[in-house]
Amino acid sequence: MSTQTSITGNGDQLKTLVVVFLRGGADGLNMVAPMHDDGYYRARPRIAIKAAEAARLDGNFGLNPILAGLATPYRAGELLVVHAAGSEDSTRSHFEAQDLMERAGEVAGGWLGRYLRFRGATTTGALSAIAVSRALPESLRGAPAATVMRSLDDFTLGKGGGPLQASLKKLYAAHTDGLGASARDTLNALDRIKQVRDTTYVPAHGADYERDDFAQGLKQVARLIKARVGLEAVSLDLGGWDSHLTQAAIMDPNMRRLNGGLSAFYRDLGKTMEQVTVVVMTEFGRRVGENSAFGTDHGRGSVMFVMGGGVKGGRVLSHWPGLTPEVLEGPGDLPVTINYRDVLAPILQRHHPQVDLAKVFPAYELKPEAVYG
Repeated sequence: MSTQTSITGNGDQLKTLVVVFLRGGADGLNMVAPMHDDGYYRARPRIAIKAAEAARLDGNFGLNPILAGLATPYRAGELLVVHAAGSEDSTRSHFEAQDLMERAGEVAGGWLGRYLRFRGATTTGALSAIAVSRALPESLRGAPAATVMRSLDDFTLGKGGGPLQASLKKLYAAHTDGLGASARDTLNALDRIKQVRDTTYVPAHGADYERDDFAQGLKQVARLIKARVGLEAVSLDLGGWDSHLTQAAIMDPNMRRLNGGLSAFYRDLGKTMEQVTVVVMTEFGRRVGENSAFGTDHGRGSVMFVMGGGVKGGRVLSHWPGLTPEVLEGPGDLPVTINYRDVLAPILQRHHPQVDLAKVFPAYELKPEAVYG
């Protein structure tokens, strides 16, 4: 679907996938505490989340109180928590683990880029994929089209670019080949973004976005989704989760940003969330046991969140292995019992039923998880 057809109103059923990557190895055991597992409290006598303070999810798990805002979509059945999730990478290296997860294996390009290439759609618009970033993430490498922007102000030919844009329209008007179609689509997108940018945006349902980059990035995404510009995939990062010491000082501010941004986005979109899926993931979790500096070292299993998009939420999806010494992996890590691809696969298929998942996740035998029940 081209941007132009989306602008005319035929893109109302277009689904948008928003991928939030928590770079630095977010501690899933600190975000969603296994309150039923005594091994958790034995391993973290000083930094464990107290059961009395957690926002209870079910009889076993509870949200860190800083993430209590996520209990609203959870109780509405629109947030799924996936625990003990991650990839097969065991290097515990940020660089290698992020690279593997974004590429989904030792293959060229990124999984999100391959999804856009093999999703079964015949056309791709200039605004089909956006990275709210300074650079294109590895996950979007190989996409038919992808735009990098920090804000809507970045999508422009610059101050005084109007005459240039008019000249380009005349130049490409007579071109009937693929280059001409792509150029016209991009120029139409520039016009549409200008209309969006020039309109004062008031978030719906009393949603209030904080001023941090993550929340403001989600606000830009909400504007584009509501403007029906043909947005199918979005990548956002929230970095800084490497918590080897004084974990609360490092992780708590990031959890506040995550909680505030996702809560405002969920409230702002309202019913539109039925067409939007937000996936939150990280390259690996942290060691089960706390270290002497009130922090945690690189580990394996962590959490994923899936919000909106018809997900069967209000539950924690986990093949919980327990935290007894004999089941911990390597130096004492929560094993990965759910591969992240098996969470992503049913989501991609819901967004585009004709997607070729074998090409999106090559050399991997999918065992899709019951994201939708």
